[in-house]
Amino acid sequence: MDEKMPSRRKRAADNTGQPRRIPSQQRGRERFERILAVAAELIESKGSDALKMSEIVEKADLSFGALYQYFPDKSSIIRTLAERFNEQGRRCVEDELSRVSDAASLHRALANITDEYYQFFRREPVMRDIWHATQADRLLRAVDAEDMEFHAQALFAVLARLWPARPTGELLPPARLLMQLLAAAVRYAISLDEDEGDRAITLYKRMLPADIEGLISSAS
Repeated sequence: MDEKMPSRRKRAADNTGQPRRIPSQQRGRERFERILAVAAELIESKGSDALKMSEIVEKADLSFGALYQYFPDKSSIIRTLAERFNEQGRRCVEDELSRVSDAASLHRALANITDEYYQFFRREPVMRDIWHATQADRLLRAVDAEDMEFHAQALFAVLARLWPARPTGELLPPARLLMQLLAAAVRYAISLDEDEGDRAITLYKRMLPADIEGLISSAS
């Protein structure tokens, strides 16, 4: 099957890494979800680098016109899948941080978030592949950066609640750094086999600072 691509001008106009539109009617929604389901299956079996629009068309039993009606390129498909997984991660972070009442519970929450993120990526090979892919694609890196800032702001809100007398300039940088280090630890751990990854996560949790307020004070 020949893969008929849209015109160069049309591709340039759509080069945002986002779906062209989110369907509101049931038939369109079902087609939209079928495209994503097929793409996820292909990524799981072959990896995101090997994802081809022509294979999605064939396996989803669609025309190229129907596919491009929703997704201008494979980056837009990968971005949509990534944002869906990110929503699950955000709910996890919000749930854990909502229970923080003091420095000790904050330490536990960060350890729990680390565990849950690690297990999440171990369970979801598609998201594991996509998370690695975000580092190689400029548009997808933006999705990753937006997600990291969401987590940093969520942690910053907790730090501001625990230590309201401290100015924003003392709390936001450590919030960003703590969440970046957490993500880096998980990213490293999932690159290892499971036993080594488990040990890496255990080691990282032991390295989490128990005295976060002291850490903030020493950096200010």
